Parts: sequence; structure tokens; C-alpha cells
Amino acid sequence: MTAKKVPTSKEVTNATFALLEERGVSVLDIAEIVYDLQIPYHPNLTIQQCAESVERVLQKREIQHALLVGIELDKLAEQNMLSEPLQSIVEQDEGLFGVDETIALGAVLTYGSIAVTTFGYLDKVKVGIIERLDSKKEKSVNTFLDDLIASVASSAASRLAHRQRDEQERLREENTTQ
Repeated sequence: MTAKKVPTSKEVTNATFALLEERGVSVLDIAEIVYDLQIPYHPNLTIQQCAESVERVLQKREIQHALLVGIELDKLAEQNMLSEPLQSIVEQDEGLFGVDETIALGAVLTYGSIAVTTFGYLDKVKVGIIERLDSKKEKSVNTFLDDLIASVASSAASRLAHRQRDEQERLREENTTQ
């Protein structure tokens, strides 16, 4: 058997963005959640800053791998290609099935405790695109994707929170040296 070459970072990034688009999720959809999470703490925040943060998070290999695996499992469930009882569990997004949250939580750990607690909040309240993906109104299976989008949004919000604190510290230091 001939070994396949390992995909480049660019190929993995392109595949991740293409899969999100295929599943009807845009960077702006995620950025809107990030904006709503961070605007109370960062009054001058723009949606563009949120979108840039989402894009940066989506370029992290850990996040990409989680998305690739989760979306693939959702797609296989849509095609009825998982073995039972896993097929029924994933297709129905069974309440006691926690593997979807576990993968998403593993991805969010890269961004620290703010991201972890925000992920828990988003997993509970299901806002924006997360709510749409979680609802059973669509024929598609999004058992993994809704949690992974919460992970990306949480990570991007945490990234912005840390950057805001760093900027505030920088400004304080400038003011004390003048």
C-alpha cells in the first residue's frame, strides 16, 4: 500500500473553510456570536475585529482537526453510514452522548479558561448559528458541528479578551512613562 502524503497546512485550512461553507456556516455567522459576547467588555469592538479573530482561530491545526472529524461524522450520519447504535445516537443527537462536546472542549482548551467557560455558556444557551444548527428543523445532522462552532466562537472571544487586556496594559505603561 502506497503511503499518501500528509496534507500541507494550506490544504487543511482550505478544506476546513470549504467544509464550513458547505455546511452553511460563515465566518460572519461566528463573528456575530463573538461580537455579542465581547461588546459588553470592549465597547469599541467591531464585527471586523471579531471576524479576524474567528479566522485566526480557524487557522489553528487543533481546531481544524476537530472540525474535520466532527463534520465528517455528521455527514456519515446523514448518509446512514455509521454502525448501530452509533448511527441512531449521532443522528438523534442523544442527550447523554457527550463525545461531541468532548471534541469541541478539547479544541477550546488551547484558548484558556475564558474560552472553556464561554463554551459551557454557549453549549447551554445556543445562540445565533449554533441555535440554527442545533434545531431539528433541517434534515442535516449537526450533532458535532453546533458544538464545534461554539468552540470556535468561544476561542475567538477569549482571544479578543486577552488582546484587549494586553492593549490596556500597554496603554497604562505608555501613560506612566510620559
